[in-house]
Amino acid sequence: MPGCELPVGTCPDMCPAAERAQREKERRLHRFEVAPGCLGDRPRADPQRAVKEYSRPAAGKARPPPNQLRPPPVLLATVRYLAGEVAERADASPAEVASFVADRLRAVRLDLALQGAGDAEAAVVLEAALAVLLAVVARLGPDAARGAADPGLLQAQVQEGFGSLRRCYARGAGPHPRQAAFQGLFLLYNLGSVEALHEVLQLPAALRFCPALRTALAVDSAFREGNAARLFRLLRTLPYLQSCAVQCHVGRARRGALARLARALSTPKGQTLPLGFMIHLLALDGPEEARELCQAHGLPLDGQERVVFLRGRYTEEGLPPAGTCKVLVGSKLRGRTLEEVVMAEEEDEGVDRPTSPA
Repeated sequence: MPGCELPVGTCPDMCPAAERAQREKERRLHRFEVAPGCLGDRPRADPQRAVKEYSRPAAGKARPPPNQLRPPPVLLATVRYLAGEVAERADASPAEVASFVADRLRAVRLDLALQGAGDAEAAVVLEAALAVLLAVVARLGPDAARGAADPGLLQAQVQEGFGSLRRCYARGAGPHPRQAAFQGLFLLYNLGSVEALHEVLQLPAALRFCPALRTALAVDSAFREGNAARLFRLLRTLPYLQSCAVQCHVGRARRGALARLARALSTPKGQTLPLGFMIHLLALDGPEEARELCQAHGLPLDGQERVVFLRGRYTEEGLPPAGTCKVLVGSKLRGRTLEEVVMAEEEDEGVDRPTSPA
């Protein structure tokens, strides 16, 4: 509000001591936050593991005092911890990890909004938080809807993260070295959206000519045109975070390509196509995934290596198969940790800083 100066957070921990004590008392600690060896009847919070949970601001409730708000450096350290120590846990399902991380990142965004942080340092925190969220959501398997994570809620939180970050960019205070990459991530996550494309096209020309944003625009164009060969060729080249952002559209793109093949090739007697061609065209993870994709759409197989396009056999029921996306996403880390990707100043695209068009 005008004339209302926001406080600056002073809490030095990932979770304020008062909240740790309260949640310990009420036995509301997540197992990721419990001190080693204390998983019995009276679990204790580990100050090095406990992370502030999201609590919706209540109408009429006083703002939290500065000692309950984490300043930007602590928020960034919290995001780094979530990326390095929680997102990579091997003793938890991807759904449990995604649910925990999404909640704690929501609290990070709220802490940032409730204090007077500069736009440049706020953007760094919001970028890192969004990168972690995109990665943990992308790691959810096809059965995640039956797990601890709510896909609809996660999608809403990703969009909320993009909204917070893009509003920060729009205020104009910079510099924001990763802006082109994250504006591109916004378009890739919303592939095919007229509104998202319009918003990106309203960005300054110098930003639109950055490699990361040009690539995102090319992917969006291929997706809209139904050009499967160009689309999947581009998807193979995307860096890891961009691949995470676009993963939610891969199933629909493959279904669209398969439908076009069925319209073009189906005959009363049936035409065959090698599975190897489909694997390459649609960037599938191997013959088994290709067979499952064909069978899910009613297309019979001739042996184990060819699919038969018979007129009237192609069908679409329910959502398209999600697939494992090892080729298009999982392989892109190339030995790096998620923390390294999240905290990097620039992505694989190289020059993501705005430059003037030639």
